Amino acid sequence: MDSDRKSTVSSFYGGRKGSMDALNNDFPSPSGQNYQTQARGRDDASSFFNPDRASRNLDGAGRASTAGYNRGSFFFAGREEPLKGGRDEEEEAGGGAWDIYADFNNTGPRYSTAFGSSPSTPVQTDAYQPLVQKEDAGSIGPVEMVTVPAMGPEWQRDELRNMTKAGKREKNSESRRQAWKEWNRGHRGICGRWFTKKMLAVFLFVLCCCIGIVLAFTIPRVPAFAFNTDTPLANATGAWKDAIPTIFSRAPANFSFPGIAELQVDTSSNFLPLTFNNLEATIFDYDTGVQIGTGSLGHRTFPAKALTSFQIPLNFTYSAVNTSDPTWTAWYQACRNAIDDVGGVRPGVSFQISLAMDIAGLVTKPTTSAEVSNAACPVELPENAG
Repeated sequence: MDSDRKSTVSSFYGGRKGSMDALNNDFPSPSGQNYQTQARGRDDASSFFNPDRASRNLDGAGRASTAGYNRGSFFFAGREEPLKGGRDEEEEAGGGAWDIYADFNNTGPRYSTAFGSSPSTPVQTDAYQPLVQKEDAGSIGPVEMVTVPAMGPEWQRDELRNMTKAGKREKNSESRRQAWKEWNRGHRGICGRWFTKKMLAVFLFVLCCCIGIVLAFTIPRVPAFAFNTDTPLANATGAWKDAIPTIFSRAPANFSFPGIAELQVDTSSNFLPLTFNNLEATIFDYDTGVQIGTGSLGHRTFPAKALTSFQIPLNFTYSAVNTSDPTWTAWYQACRNAIDDVGGVRPGVSFQISLAMDIAGLVTKPTTSAEVSNAACPVELPENAG
């Protein structure tokens, strides 16, 4: 055996390993004259580097050439053919073991129709079949091309409900109830650690005290009114006198004339100026109780802690059936010319005035009334009137 043709780097070729250093030894060239007579040749003259050269029998005579590779060059891994199933597996499958070469050597049963099939080699019905069966195109509905991961065992049915709007509302409601319980027990505050139940109670008490003090000075009080004792009714002047004509008629029995009520308002109980949005006056005859006049002050502001005099314009208007009406008769005698009375003194009139106050800052509209007796009529008729 020519061991000089084998590499000295590895010993798995089957020959003996030389003692020479193949890396540092200078081998002769194959084209040299003395190449065949050399004791050892270069490894690059083997069939691996010279494909035209006939292969040598590296393992000795009587064995086929392996071009330097043989069975002994590798670790024996065991059986090369696939193992068939055992007896139990074959019985469970209902037939012979599954042959993985059946689709390629055309000698056994076919398990796939990827490359067609022939009558001689029909497809096995008991073979492995695809899990997804083909369906008719007409029976397939709209398909969502969305990949939804399967729910694992840790998922619960409640998690699906929590993803709905009703579940979210229920969860928020439960959170609010839990927060209310914790605040009611003093475990948490409204704004973090602030405004706990105890702190909120103290704060509300102090706030109510402050509001009470402020309202005590700012809420307006209902004032008191009084008539001018000398002249409770006065003759109208200016534009108000010209706006309403003075009329006393017997047929039909009626009268109409302007006047002014002299009043005083007492605001000593108020700390701030008192503002009237409107002040309406209604006049009633004291003896008969019928309405004989109205008046309105409008918007007016009076200073606080003072007694202020003011005037309300009045419109006296009354209609009767005839001249025998007691209301018409009383007011006609009080307003006629003084020369018609003995001594030139006209009789006075008695009436009641009701004031409805619309005060800024008050929700309600308080009312007050006053009675006046023996008051002089604000007008005087001419001598020939009536």
